[in-house]
Amino acid sequence: MSVAADVAPRDLRLLLLAVVLFGVTWPISKDALRDASPLWFAFARGAGGALVTGLLMLWLGRLRPPGAAEWPTVLALALFQLGGFFALTHLALALVPAGRTAVLSNVTAIWLIPLGVWLFAERLSAARLASVAAGLAGVVLLTGPWAVDWSDRGAVLGHALLLGAGLSWSVAIVIVRRFPPRRPVFELLPFSFGLGALLLGALAAWREPSGGIGAGALWQALFVALVAAPVGTWAVVEAGRRLPSAVASAGFLLVPAIGVTLAALWLGEAITWDLVAGGVLIALGMWWAARR
Repeated sequence: MSVAADVAPRDLRLLLLAVVLFGVTWPISKDALRDASPLWFAFARGAGGALVTGLLMLWLGRLRPPGAAEWPTVLALALFQLGGFFALTHLALALVPAGRTAVLSNVTAIWLIPLGVWLFAERLSAARLASVAAGLAGVVLLTGPWAVDWSDRGAVLGHALLLGAGLSWSVAIVIVRRFPPRRPVFELLPFSFGLGALLLGALAAWREPSGGIGAGALWQALFVALVAAPVGTWAVVEAGRRLPSAVASAGFLLVPAIGVTLAALWLGEAITWDLVAGGVLIALGMWWAARR
């Protein structure tokens, strides 16, 4: 049976919903940082996700505490995919344009492949080696001397934070693979979002004691917290579960494209040659990584 025969229009709509919501999140969040501090905005994103997914699970009658087999997944998502990734990307977003954030935050394949070789003794196919090479080449283009003013410590730190965010997300994936839960991951999201929000709240109180979210960033915070984070995460989980991996992986490559385009149209950010070339190489790396 062909891949196309396995794809239902409803599942493609889920994929499109996930791509659009995650693609628009970066420009919207960048705009919000004019009147919000990064970690408090990240906290709102986590807390909103906990609230919406918790209410949904309660409505579906599926809100149950995690069992022993689920706690590794809950903690991995809370500490690394939600808490760590949100903290690092939002701190970077205050230092790096939204378009570059949308691209560089998608470098998980660069970290995931060597982690898989190290921890799971995975064999590297030609496609996987090509994916690492393409992804690294994209990162070099996006962080080269023509793209980053290395005398600007803020810009250097921002790019480093984005690479760390990709590593943090990769660690979460590795842990979930190593200790797979018995229940669907979506049922665990209220607890993961909740613990992630506690971590982000503690970091915000420590690092940004006088920060917060001003009235000028309120609508962005509500949209990201109550719509983009929970609905987008649900759509990602469902699309990844229902669609062939090649289709899902190719679709998710549109996330940075939407982020870059919206950042240019709305925020007036320049679409430079290194941003386009680096983004294409990272996208190729992700696509090759999904090949078997």
